[in-house]
Amino acid sequence: MILISHRGNIDGQNKDRENTLSYINEALKNGFQVEIDVWYVKGSFYLGHDTPDTKIRFAEFGSDITKLWIHCKNTSALSELNKLDMRGVKLNYFSHDQDNAVLTSKGYIWSIHSIERSILVMPESTGNLPTSNTIGICSDNIKMYA
Repeated sequence: MILISHRGNIDGQNKDRENTLSYINEALKNGFQVEIDVWYVKGSFYLGHDTPDTKIRFAEFGSDITKLWIHCKNTSALSELNKLDMRGVKLNYFSHDQDNAVLTSKGYIWSIHSIERSILVMPESTGNLPTSNTIGICSDNIKMYA
């Protein structure tokens, strides 16, 4: 089972720390993969849920970059990550707003429903429980699934 920390949260929401580099790295060190919110503005990538808050370089994640699930918060981020992908940098990214399910760049189904071979997103919020078909969970409380 793939266990994904939502914005760095592992044991409940921490709105002051989520989507910060230090918090994301803590979740990675605890053995979880991490969903992050990323913007692309004026030639740079930024972390932030509602707004582009903290400038980042993906190189800062080192080999842990393969453990990131990158939620593109604007179309510029999606476009720029697609350009990197076409140059051989294989990141796992996706974009959605109100969709029930989307496909990530690595072919995973990211969904609020337990679809066969899907990553189930925020089951504690939707009431949808993982099934034998679920291959991963993304949660603010991912520690309880470990």
